[in-house]
Amino acid sequence: MIKVEWFYWVCAAIFLVVAVIRLTDRSDRKRYGSAAFWAVLAFAFVYGTLVVAKTGSALVEGVAVLALAALAGLGFPGKGRDDTTSAEERVTLAERYGNTLFVPALLIPVIAVIFGAALATVTVGQGLLLEKGSATIIGLGVAAIIALVVGMLLFHVRSPVVAFREGDRLLGHIGWAAILPQFLATLGLLFNQAGVGKAVGDVTNSVLPRGVLFLAVVVYCLGMALFTIIMGNAFAAFPVMTAAVGWPILVQQFNGNPPAVFAIGMLAGFCGTLVTPMAANFNLVPAALLELKDQYGPIKAQIPTAAPLWVANVLIMFFFAFPR
Repeated sequence: MIKVEWFYWVCAAIFLVVAVIRLTDRSDRKRYGSAAFWAVLAFAFVYGTLVVAKTGSALVEGVAVLALAALAGLGFPGKGRDDTTSAEERVTLAERYGNTLFVPALLIPVIAVIFGAALATVTVGQGLLLEKGSATIIGLGVAAIIALVVGMLLFHVRSPVVAFREGDRLLGHIGWAAILPQFLATLGLLFNQAGVGKAVGDVTNSVLPRGVLFLAVVVYCLGMALFTIIMGNAFAAFPVMTAAVGWPILVQQFNGNPPAVFAIGMLAGFCGTLVTPMAANFNLVPAALLELKDQYGPIKAQIPTAAPLWVANVLIMFFFAFPR
């Protein structure tokens, strides 16, 4: 069986290479702190295997996470040297290769879907070929490696060092926000385990008039959007609001159609994703990669879409997710 752990170890290896590049870049005034940040992150990915297997102390992993937060608070990691092509060179290369530039990027979702949809049920001997529940993640790792190789062949890149240095440059622009999704996913899990959903449900039941469906729908959709804004991830907000309002009120009290209620609720949460800096991979990272002058530019551009879309989700849920 191919386990998902190898994917995490590959991620750790990449972060370790970036740490070495940062450490050896004398032009980076933050090189020691930057190297420490990426090295600690690499350690956390590797040591997590031991924690999952219950052969390593979770306390050590927790200390590593706190160290990452402390380093980020101190302004690490830095950008370092910006070795890349000039704007003129990029225009020339784009004209030469045309749509071929998109081949490596498009390979990643295609291969990941093949793994998740077709190879997830393939068996070898008495067991599955891919670890149960992790086929898509494994496919994503395989797809990234294949896309790297294909890209190097298509664009005549002779050394993998070029790819590592470009990865270092991109991570330098993104900074600590590169790992914010993992932190936010953990926050959602902690909220769920701490019973935040039940607490929100108790408060909601005490103030929400019974029998008023429209208000219940508004509270659920608004809660999904607000918790998403706080946590930056609708998937993290979902268990909290579903435990508080979605299941006990919309489904059990008003006999809502669960797939419709929860799917539309997620869409309402995604409206929050459009307007929060906590959704770094959607909002802050693009601004950093595109080197926008206003780091909140994507959020400002998305607010006019998010507001009416949220209203539309409320109305769609109210009119179509409940028996009439």
